[in-house]
Amino acid sequence: MARKYFGTDGIRGRANAAITPDLALRVGQAAGLIFRRGDHRHRVLIGKDTRLSGYMIETALVAGFTSVGMDVLLTGPIPTPAVGMLTRSMRADIGVMISASHNPFDDNGIKLFGPDGFKLSDDVEQQIETLVDSDFAKQLAKSGDLGRAKRIDGVQDRYIEFAKRTLPKNLSLEGLRVVIDCANGAGYRVAPEALRELDAEVIAIGIEPNGFNINHECGSTEPAALCQKVKEMRADVGIALDGDADRVLIADERGRIVDGDQLLAVIAESWNAEGRLAKPGIVATVMSNLGLERYLGNLGLALMRTPVGDRYVLEHMRNHGYNLGGEPSGHIILSDHTTTGDGLLAALQVLAVVKKQQQPVSKVCHRFDPLPQVLKNVRYKNGKPLESARVRDAIKDAEARLDGHGRLIVRPSGTEPVIRVMGEGDDKMLVEEVVDGIVDALTEAA
Repeated sequence: MARKYFGTDGIRGRANAAITPDLALRVGQAAGLIFRRGDHRHRVLIGKDTRLSGYMIETALVAGFTSVGMDVLLTGPIPTPAVGMLTRSMRADIGVMISASHNPFDDNGIKLFGPDGFKLSDDVEQQIETLVDSDFAKQLAKSGDLGRAKRIDGVQDRYIEFAKRTLPKNLSLEGLRVVIDCANGAGYRVAPEALRELDAEVIAIGIEPNGFNINHECGSTEPAALCQKVKEMRADVGIALDGDADRVLIADERGRIVDGDQLLAVIAESWNAEGRLAKPGIVATVMSNLGLERYLGNLGLALMRTPVGDRYVLEHMRNHGYNLGGEPSGHIILSDHTTTGDGLLAALQVLAVVKKQQQPVSKVCHRFDPLPQVLKNVRYKNGKPLESARVRDAIKDAEARLDGHGRLIVRPSGTEPVIRVMGEGDDKMLVEEVVDGIVDALTEAA
């Protein structure tokens, strides 16, 4: 069934256009009704990133949840993975993160977590969608049963302690000079402090949010400032989070970016050597480089692929018993510790390997040579460009030319009106030609 509100990562869109107070109110009411199970006082925990529109959406959600009798705990700015952790730790019935992740400030979104700390299944999201558009006035709480709302303190400290406990007790990052870019987002307080408490020398940037500058020329989507700072400060490593701190990229001591595929390889090899992998393999998406798959194969490890989206990676991990997975964008899921991608935890695992091996990050984090990969985006205003006859012919021709020598992925984004075209193979010129052919056809159709 086509989904009206939910995409690959919750509900997301332009604030006060697609994501309105009315929609947030009704999502709060619908989710509250679905998770109102039993006679106990029900609680929802709501976190957010640093976008200006977070105040508006937070207030509307509070009205929605309290109107169906749920008490609300407000954390203020905190990473998405912290919401998952705290929802489970504080025995809340549902968790909410107000964030559009890596998108610009004028977008926002609503991510929902169940009482187990995991993002909701497609089935539950569909139930919420159906209820959002229905008349449930008679199901609202009576005047004496309305919920209460309060802000809670100390959640940042709880998350910092949780993050530190994912490392061995005696591990210290002393001697490492670390630049961390928090994208002026949700991790701007907790991430630098966690690193300091682990004895690293920390240079923090992207820690002055003003409601408008989240992800703007900073963070994992625009890491140029991080790379420059690493070189300027002669740091050992750079860490770039995104707006809600559920993804991470690393910069080596030369200011060169290390993507999520390399980070997965570092953690997988380390965990495999320590006997920590639950199964001989990891889970990634169709976008992960073929070089990663070949590298893991040489270690006797399998690479299981899923559709794009960390929720699908996590679903496969849970269903098949894997405890490590992720995406090239830097969503790294360590399911022994957390219920979603966690940029800080992934970075700590990599830093632990750096300390153990006593080698530069450029050596530790270069596990394989990636195959040439070309990724291009085509934005469209309306319609369905992928249904164009010329586009279908271009894709068919590209697949025939790459047959046996590479991979091709053409897919719509789940979070914005964009078609993503990815090709990879041993012959870079061939890959560029077939991708450009599809992009030209899509551009005409769009």
